[in-house]
Amino acid sequence: MRTEFETATENAALREAIVARIQSQGPIPFRDFMEAALYHPQHGYYRSRREKMGREGDYLTSPEATPAFGVLVGRQLREMWQAMGTPRRFDVVEGGAGTGRLCRDILRWARGHAPDLRDALAYTIIEVSDALVQRQQEALAEEAEDVRWSAELPDGIEGCLLSNELLDSFPVHRVAVRDSELMEVFVGWDGARFMEELRPPSTPEIETYFRRLGLLPGEGCRAEVNLAAAQWMGRAGRALRRGFVLTFDYGYEAEELYAPWRSDGTLLCFYRHNPSGDPYARLGRQDITSHLDFTTLRQAGEEAGLQALSLVSQSEFLTNLGVAEALAPPGEGDVNLEEYYARRRAVSELIDPAALGRIRVLVQAKGVGHPRLTGLEGGLDG
Repeated sequence: MRTEFETATENAALREAIVARIQSQGPIPFRDFMEAALYHPQHGYYRSRREKMGREGDYLTSPEATPAFGVLVGRQLREMWQAMGTPRRFDVVEGGAGTGRLCRDILRWARGHAPDLRDALAYTIIEVSDALVQRQQEALAEEAEDVRWSAELPDGIEGCLLSNELLDSFPVHRVAVRDSELMEVFVGWDGARFMEELRPPSTPEIETYFRRLGLLPGEGCRAEVNLAAAQWMGRAGRALRRGFVLTFDYGYEAEELYAPWRSDGTLLCFYRHNPSGDPYARLGRQDITSHLDFTTLRQAGEEAGLQALSLVSQSEFLTNLGVAEALAPPGEGDVNLEEYYARRRAVSELIDPAALGRIRVLVQAKGVGHPRLTGLEGGLDG
């Protein structure tokens, strides 16, 4: 019996919904289990208003760490706008804006430091969660008239399609190689707990995915296949008429992601900043994520007309854009040293290779040639 001091560690209604589906249909692909755990319309992790991002939530993202991230991304957006010839309208379309802080920090920086860009900015947030839309609108109350929301990517984007840790939250297929044969992880129910079993792939797209890469995970290894991320990139390329796609996320090139020494893939769960490898625990209460395959993302973009400019670490990207300015020694105006050092620690997290600094930054372009971008090359002036 649960005492009055304990809280529920899982969403019982969500478990019942998943179990009912399994009992009706039989074992389901892990991808379908993950989709329900995160995005079930009533009970999914991302449908609730419980704090998820930030120091009080389950995991920390760059915008939650410090507003300096938005300042530096804003600098790169200004260069992109300039590379496009400073058009009168510059679309910034952010996919999955979380708490809305990145949007807020970009708009506030532009208002104070890039007023010409601010006048041109047309900011759209793509969000499917009603709970997150409400949270974003609260955070952006002062900028609400300058931001619009949509559940779908608009067509004809001229500017930048931006995302930060969006694609790694998409549901993934889990696969395993047994006796040189590619199998998929399915989830069943034994009357008391969820159970895994291996079956032939649920869709031929999984085999096509690895055939195009020209590799397989090692014998006995498990791995993740994020078909939805490649589909997103394809839609992004088709939606972008002219401009850039700027993607921040965890991941590797395919050869490293599916290396034979990576025996159990990259799937991770987070609950109050504690990592776990058990996606069946704390159902509906924990985040589930996996690393991206940037080789496939780049290929999907190329097929949709995007040219990959570079793939760098977030540490490199932000350093090139001048993050050192935010780490400068305190000046005479910094009378509150405790606040200064807290700010410095937060900024340091952005570039720490053991923390947020290991995020990868993929920059793709369409219809703008191959412009020099400071985040990719360094040498920021002014």
